[in-house]
Amino acid sequence: MSFVSLKLPLIDFSNLGENDSPRCESTKTQIRETLQEYGCFEATFKNFIPLELRKSVSDGIRQLFDLPLPIKLLNKKSSKPYNIGYVGHNDYGPLMESMGIDDVLSSQTVDTFANLMWPDKGNTTFSKDLQLYCEKLSELDKIVRRMVLESFGLEKYIDEQINSTEYLVGLQKYEAPRTPHSTLGLNSHMDKNIITILHQLNHVNGLQILNKDGKTWIPAYPTSLDSFIVIVGTAFHAWTNGRMYAPFHRVVLSGGEEARHNIALFSFPKEGCVLKAPEELVNEDYPMLYKPFDYYHFYNFTLTDAGRAVSDPLKEYLGA
Repeated sequence: MSFVSLKLPLIDFSNLGENDSPRCESTKTQIRETLQEYGCFEATFKNFIPLELRKSVSDGIRQLFDLPLPIKLLNKKSSKPYNIGYVGHNDYGPLMESMGIDDVLSSQTVDTFANLMWPDKGNTTFSKDLQLYCEKLSELDKIVRRMVLESFGLEKYIDEQINSTEYLVGLQKYEAPRTPHSTLGLNSHMDKNIITILHQLNHVNGLQILNKDGKTWIPAYPTSLDSFIVIVGTAFHAWTNGRMYAPFHRVVLSGGEEARHNIALFSFPKEGCVLKAPEELVNEDYPMLYKPFDYYHFYNFTLTDAGRAVSDPLKEYLGA
């Protein structure tokens, strides 16, 4: 596979209001076409996350990963199959650590997490700011999905889409490799959720997206700290009858002294949700790719040896 100096498409969400209908319609088309071709784009949204809030959460994440390992291990896997709690080095990549918090828009959930990590006095500032941060990221997730559905003329499904969603946040740290050579920090994978909103908290790049040709890695390096990387997951790919492309992606780092820090918000179908492509997206040109399936059953399959062994677990799960 090759690595080339291509760039992901950049879409500007700043000052995108209902009073600017032509620009709004143009943006909807751009989002749909970009996600069909790349499954990913850079969204620039000036001042969407206030600088003070970004700094507070970034400082909190650094403090979090500096905690002793026995404390971090207290964040155990939850009842949700997609939340594996604390992830240490070598679980998904040799340089990565991650903390998962599900139901992150609930203040009670985030407070419980903070009290677990800082048992002596908690960390109310971090929990309050993290929840606010994730609320902002969830707004972007909803804007993107709403625009995609509107671009397909599927407005009647918007409420169903939004109301059947729950959120997990992943707080991520990548150690700088102790070598001047490029080092794999996170293994190549395809997200299994609906949409991922990734916000890079410093200037340490590394995310790469595999192009549709299956050969070319495209650097997903944000142009500013006001930028977010939007990635399609398997669930949205299936629901749109394959119209939205779910790309493989990885993190590759070069030697340096500074660690890479990210915050990623993952939207997931709620428990019991059956994914079925709308009839409007099924026709002679686009025959139905996947029969309706229970999302949680599918996700549990991806955690099995059989699910991990294949490049396309959805195809394997459905026997397509």
